[in-house]
Amino acid sequence: MFPERFSNLPAYAFPRLRALLDSHEPGGPVLHMSIGEPKHPAPSWIADIITEHAGDFGRYPPNEGTPGLRGAIAGWLQRRYGASVDPETQVLTLNGTREGLYNAGMALCPEVKGGTPVVLMPNPFYQVYMISAISAAAEPVFVPATSETGHLPDYAGLPEDILARTALCYICSPANPQGVMADAAYWRSLIGLAEKYDFQILADECYAELYRDTPPTGALEVAAQIGADPERVLSFHSLSKRSNVPGLRSGFVAGGPQSIARMKQLRAYAGAPIPLPLQHASEALWNEEQHVTESRRLWVEKYVLADEILGHVPGYMSPKAGMFLWLPVEDGEAAALKLWRETGVRALPGAYLSRDTTGGNPGQGYLRVALVAPRDETRDGLIRIRDCLFT
Repeated sequence: MFPERFSNLPAYAFPRLRALLDSHEPGGPVLHMSIGEPKHPAPSWIADIITEHAGDFGRYPPNEGTPGLRGAIAGWLQRRYGASVDPETQVLTLNGTREGLYNAGMALCPEVKGGTPVVLMPNPFYQVYMISAISAAAEPVFVPATSETGHLPDYAGLPEDILARTALCYICSPANPQGVMADAAYWRSLIGLAEKYDFQILADECYAELYRDTPPTGALEVAAQIGADPERVLSFHSLSKRSNVPGLRSGFVAGGPQSIARMKQLRAYAGAPIPLPLQHASEALWNEEQHVTESRRLWVEKYVLADEILGHVPGYMSPKAGMFLWLPVEDGEAAALKLWRETGVRALPGAYLSRDTTGGNPGQGYLRVALVAPRDETRDGLIRIRDCLFT
């Protein structure tokens, strides 16, 4: 009666966390450091824009995004990466990146590629990658992103038979959860591999504006520099992290015209366009950088706090980008439970973001800590973590 393809999935990360912690009393004031929901103030002026266009809630919005919004996105890509895209044919708006990262598999993964098609993804990974692959009847292949590989997956090291069947490849930069950034050499190598084995790269770059000092290199930036096939790379971005508006549910994908046309066609049947007032607000956000600069300053303050409080921990990785710490512990579940019971801080076991493979679970010995709270709350949480787990 029901499909089998999802029957062996583990519970999603946050229900698993609730099952682990909620039967135990917190050992102090509750502080949520498990979910990557930014808490920095959003620009106050977006409420005025939404109010100004509130009458448009009574109209069906364009599925692919208004010309103004798509033009703002294309302008931002040009300014940020030097990447020239046609807003008419190479940009599609999304209800946040998750929608696009899921539907890309449905729209772009072929039914057969030398057998069952393969979708590559880092391990640990954003869980929607796996579900997209399974929904497209493809084989998800989890590639370790560990300290041995610089916390980015070594796709080039995979067996020939896997690469020959690869149709799509997910990559997140800056990486969730490790905060590692793919540099130009990594992107060139990956694009070259994709050209050789004829697969597409799905670049999840939703954390691209959260960094300490050096802006992360972009996939489209490198693809343009080396003259790659425009269909080879699709880049996904969101306002959730960049502009601190996760509830706006506004993002986009940019890529080759054929790929975007296929995603548009699927979205016309199965997608939900962004309401028009929110599209107008999104257009303004992509056109304005001051609020992004101010938010980045707050992130950097918390990176520095983390270094000061936890820098002595063996194996500690100083955050260069993103919104998380990837803290080494003996066992992530045991550490999360101890932290909750003794301090009231909620953090996420790394194994909940990873998949067991023949080499084990690469997240087992880690705890993901979200630096999303205001500075003083973050400082308090980091001290509690230090005193509970690392003294």
